[in-house]
Amino acid sequence: MPQDIHLKDVSVLVGTELGLSRWFTVDQTMIDRFADATEDHQFIHTDPVRAAAETPFGGTIAHGFLTLSLLSAMNFDCVPRIVEQTMGINYGFEKIRFITPVKCGARVRGRFVMADARFRGAGMLTVRYQVTVEIENERKPALTADWITIIQFDPKDRPLQ
Repeated sequence: MPQDIHLKDVSVLVGTELGLSRWFTVDQTMIDRFADATEDHQFIHTDPVRAAAETPFGGTIAHGFLTLSLLSAMNFDCVPRIVEQTMGINYGFEKIRFITPVKCGARVRGRFVMADARFRGAGMLTVRYQVTVEIENERKPALTADWITIIQFDPKDRPLQ
């Protein structure tokens, strides 16, 4: 678990890498459960025999949105928590690019750079992360994106500027 940080220290972290998560294995069970949850049962994800025969991937691949959704666990795994935080909110993404398919059985990890942090209102901090999901033993990443989150905190904890 990464070390905690304080609101007053956030501004000095802009432009720095905050963390690199542990490896997560994307196996067929994970892919099938995601297919069930999203009702996306396209054969390239759920039929290993057909995917091996009819695609250039040699087997099934993870849904791009599955890879994207793993960012929450990766973030929790390696990004420092702000001590004064009462709640975190997913605000959205910009510039999501699915670059390399994640083959079944591959291991992926997240790299997080704090690109920006701005106070927004009395008790909110907007944080923009440049995120990269790397695939073990692959030259190109699975995805890159700008992820925007909102950190809520008690307004009395806001540092003076």
